[in-house]
Amino acid sequence: MLKFILGLLTGVVVTFLIVVIAFFSLVKFRERPAVIADGSTLVLRLDGEIPERAPIEYPIPFFQRKTPLTVEGVWSLLRKAAVDPHIKSVVLEPRGIQVGWGKLQEIRADLEQFRVKSGKPLYAYLKSPGTREYYLATAASRIYIPPTDLLNMKGMRFELMYFKRTLDKVGVQVDVEHAGKYKDYGDMFTRTSMSPETKEVLDSVIDDLYADLVNTIAKGRKKSPEEIRATMDEGPFLSTQALSKGLVDELRFEDEMFGELKAALHADVKKVSDKEYARVESSSLGLTGPQRIAFVTADGEITQGDPEGSGSDSGIESEHFDRLLRAVGSDSSIKGVIVRIDSPGGEVFASDAIWREMNLLSKKKPVVISMSDAAASGGYYMAMTGDPIVAYPGTLTGSIGVVYGKPNLHGLYDKLGVDKDTLKRGRFADLDSDYQPLSDEGRTKLREGIDENYRAFVSKVATARKRKFDDVEPLAQGRVWLGDQAKDRGLVDQLGGIDKAIELVKHKAGIAADTKITLVGYPPKRSILDVMFSPPSVDVLSQVDPRVGDIAKKVRLRAWMKGGMLSLVPFTLEVR
Repeated sequence: MLKFILGLLTGVVVTFLIVVIAFFSLVKFRERPAVIADGSTLVLRLDGEIPERAPIEYPIPFFQRKTPLTVEGVWSLLRKAAVDPHIKSVVLEPRGIQVGWGKLQEIRADLEQFRVKSGKPLYAYLKSPGTREYYLATAASRIYIPPTDLLNMKGMRFELMYFKRTLDKVGVQVDVEHAGKYKDYGDMFTRTSMSPETKEVLDSVIDDLYADLVNTIAKGRKKSPEEIRATMDEGPFLSTQALSKGLVDELRFEDEMFGELKAALHADVKKVSDKEYARVESSSLGLTGPQRIAFVTADGEITQGDPEGSGSDSGIESEHFDRLLRAVGSDSSIKGVIVRIDSPGGEVFASDAIWREMNLLSKKKPVVISMSDAAASGGYYMAMTGDPIVAYPGTLTGSIGVVYGKPNLHGLYDKLGVDKDTLKRGRFADLDSDYQPLSDEGRTKLREGIDENYRAFVSKVATARKRKFDDVEPLAQGRVWLGDQAKDRGLVDQLGGIDKAIELVKHKAGIAADTKITLVGYPPKRSILDVMFSPPSVDVLSQVDPRVGDIAKKVRLRAWMKGGMLSLVPFTLEVR
C-alpha cells in the first residue's frame, strides 16, 4: 500500500512538473523579440563558467536567469550593441569567472573592439574581483570598484597534486607507460613532485601567460610593463591601494557609478540585461546575410559514447559528434564550416573516429578550425585535416602523445583481507589485471600499441601540416604549447578568435570579405523537454543532482585506470 501511495504521489509530482514546463515552453515559443528602448545601457554580467556549447534551456524564468552565456553569445551581444542605435553604452560586471586564458583573450578583444569601433562608453564595475575579472575590465574606458573592497590580484601560480605517497600508504601501485617524454598525465600517481620535463613546460607557459597579463594591463591602464610588474608584486590591493596605484579610476558604489554614466550620457540610464538583449535578432540590425556558415562546437573530453544516444552536454562523444559532422556535410545550404574546439583530449580510438569524419567533412565543405581554451592531445588530433587552424595566444595546444595506465591493487587487497585466484587462457589475458604489476613481456606488448599510436598521431600531424615526420616529432613528445608558441613552430596557422575564423572561412568559401553571413550553431540548443524525452545518461542526471556530474568528470580517469590509452593533456591550469 505504501509503495502504491508513493508511486501515485511521484506520478502526480512528475505530471505537475511536465505541465509547468510545457506551459512556460509555450509562453517562450510565443515570445516576441525584445524591444529595446532608445538610450539603453547593456549590462553584461559575466559569472562563473562561460561555455562554448549552449547549455540546456529551461523555460522556467528562475532557471533562465541562471543559464550562462556562451563565448559566441558574448561575441554576438557586443557585435549587436556596437551597431544598435538604441544601445548608448555597455556596463561590464564580471564576477567569479571560471574560464581559461583563451576565452579571456576572446572576450577582452570583443570588449575592446566594441569600445574602439562604436565609440560608445564601456564602464567596468568590479565586486571583489580577481585576476580574470580585472583582465577583462582593462578593456573598459573606466574601471570602478566599491570604496571598501579587495582587488585580489597578486600574480600567477600553478599547483600540481601528486598522490604517490597516499597510494603507497594504502598499498596501490600504478603502472604507467607513455609515448613522449613530456606526456606526464600518469606522474600524479608515480611521483611526488614535478619532473624536469614538466617544470620546463610549465615554466614556459607561466612566463608567457604572465607576460600577456602584464602587457595587457599596461596597455589598458596606459602604463609601462615594468611599472605593472612592480605593482603586481604588491598585490592583493585594498580599494584605496588599487586607486592609488592607478589600477582603477574611481571608488564608487554601483548606484554612484550609474549616476556618473548618466552624466556622461546626458540622459537617464535605461538598463537592459544581457539575457534580455540576447533576444534581439542579429538580422534586425543588418548583421546577417543569406550565406550560412556552420559553427560546430566540440566542447569537453573525448569519449566513444553511446551509438544510440543523443550526445552529452558536457563532452564530445564520437558516435554523436560524427553524426553531427555528417549532417553538416550533407546540408547544401551550408557554405562553410568553423569547428570550434575546446577539449583537452580523451580516448585515442574515439579521437581517431572523429579525425576521420573531420577529414571527410573537409572534402565536402570549406573548413576552418578555431581553438578555444584548449585543443590539446585528442583535441589537436581531431583538428588534423590540413585546414587553417586559428588559436589564441593563450590556447593550450599540441601535447602530441599517448599515455597508458593500470593500477595494481594487490597491496590494498592484502590490507583489506581480500584474495584473488585467477584462471586464464591466452598469454596476455591478465594484461589489465588489477592484482599484479605489468610483466616485462606485458610491458613490451603495451609499448607496441602505445608506440604505434604515437607514430600514427605524429604522422597525421606531419601530413596535415605538410611537413616531414622528423620535423614534427621533436615538437611532439607529449609537450603542451601555448597558441603563440605553437604558431612559431608551425602547429597552428593564425592567432585570433571567432572574427579571424570567419574571415578565413569566407576566403576559403569564396565569399567576399564584406559579405554578411549567418552563423548556424551545431549542435542546436536543447530544451528541458528534449532532455526529458531523451535516453537517460550521467550527464542528464547531473542536471538533477550535481554530485552525479562529479562522477562524469571521473570518466577519463576510470577508463584510463582500467587499462586504456588516452591522448589527453596532462594538466589543467587555474589562475589565482
